[in-house]
Amino acid sequence: QLQLLESGGGLVQPGGSLRLSCAASGRTPSSYAMGWFRQTPGKERELVARIGARGTIYHSTSVKGRFTISTDNAKNTVFLQMNSLKPEDTGVYYCAVQRAGVSKYEYWGQGTQVTVSS
Repeated sequence: QLQLLESGGGLVQPGGSLRLSCAASGRTPSSYAMGWFRQTPGKERELVARIGARGTIYHSTSVKGRFTISTDNAKNTVFLQMNSLKPEDTGVYYCAVQRAGVSKYEYWGQGTQVTVSS
């Protein structure tokens, strides 16, 4: 069973930065994409960034130019560098894994809280 563990959340002032990490352990699929989602009160869970199985990178319009997704060489850990944070970035951030050829993200971390406030 694949397990995902996020870390790096916290409280930061507007304009500040945070770096989230998500470490994968256990049975890793042979080919998979990794994504970062966020859940904010009153809104549906939103995909903010994704690295595809072949390395294709996606950032949502709301975070493009401020957030950057990356992985380590072994793709065991995915990072989300968040700069120029805004209060509307506040939420619980989840990493997730989507196996190649499967339409949904099957594996999820427990989430890490990010609060942007002065």
